[in-house]
Amino acid sequence: MTYLVSDLLTDRAFVEVHGLCAARVFLKIEALNPAGSIKIKAARGMISALVQAGRIGPNTRLIESSSGNLGVALAMICAEKSIPFTCVIDPNTAESNRKTIEALGAEVVVVCNKDENGGYLGSRISYIKERVSREPNTIWLNQYANPANPGEHVRTTARAISEGFAQIDYLFVGAGTTGTLMGCRDFFIDHRPDTKIVAVDSVGSVTFGFPAGKRHIPGLGTSRRPEVFDPHGLHAVEMIEEQKAVHMCRWLARTHGLLAGGSTGTVLAGIYEWQDRLTPDDVIVSISPDLGDRYLDTIYNDAWVTQRFGADALSSDLTSNTFKNSEAA
Repeated sequence: MTYLVSDLLTDRAFVEVHGLCAARVFLKIEALNPAGSIKIKAARGMISALVQAGRIGPNTRLIESSSGNLGVALAMICAEKSIPFTCVIDPNTAESNRKTIEALGAEVVVVCNKDENGGYLGSRISYIKERVSREPNTIWLNQYANPANPGEHVRTTARAISEGFAQIDYLFVGAGTTGTLMGCRDFFIDHRPDTKIVAVDSVGSVTFGFPAGKRHIPGLGTSRRPEVFDPHGLHAVEMIEEQKAVHMCRWLARTHGLLAGGSTGTVLAGIYEWQDRLTPDDVIVSISPDLGDRYLDTIYNDAWVTQRFGADALSSDLTSNTFKNSEAA
């Protein structure tokens, strides 16, 4: 039997995180997948849907907006299928991601003008729409509205979590394009409705109706509400300041030997903020979309962190002022 790189999913890797709260906390590690993140699933699902619909021809070019990880995943799959691909990124995209996308043979376009909400998403999408309008053979995958994005997480991510645990009281999921969140929501509503889904987003993101604000860390948050998003069935949402995500990433690295990306730190910070609502009998599962090797120049760079968030965010101690200040607010 012949396998492609994109077939090599690792969907059963979990790590228990100790010392975060009274509950038992398990982290689903997605970085062991091809392309190094959970985004291989959305990429595979969206491209497969186009192939099955007969929309990929000899002159087809695919285009997508990405903060980095999806771009890497799409570049990988397009390379193995010999499909030309253009990835539209912005200045917040990690340099390592940009270089990886280019190494896989894709075209990279960097959009530097901000949209009306102060982010880059609207500007990236405007570029894509203009490009598609003048290139009839170019197809926009549109992860923000494409049902194949959450659909692939119903089939893979959510099912793997459910099969891995007899008891799941809470499932904490980060909200970016909300493909993972919506896929998990859909699966658990149908199959395990007693599990409470808690969405975790970054302060400055507009997805849940909160004001737009400046964000530095790619992965979670949007400056434009994704079309696939629907809050129905979600138990709660927790908005996390980016300095808390940085702090949590550093704590996880120093206490568990796990170098995680910013989305992971954000989700774990969300669990930490819930510590007074949790008991030792609770079981929590959360998702780690990628690892921290792509954030060595940002989240794990002392000068970068200090310049943006102050020296308190450098600590790996959960009793530091980063979290104390929020408790007193």
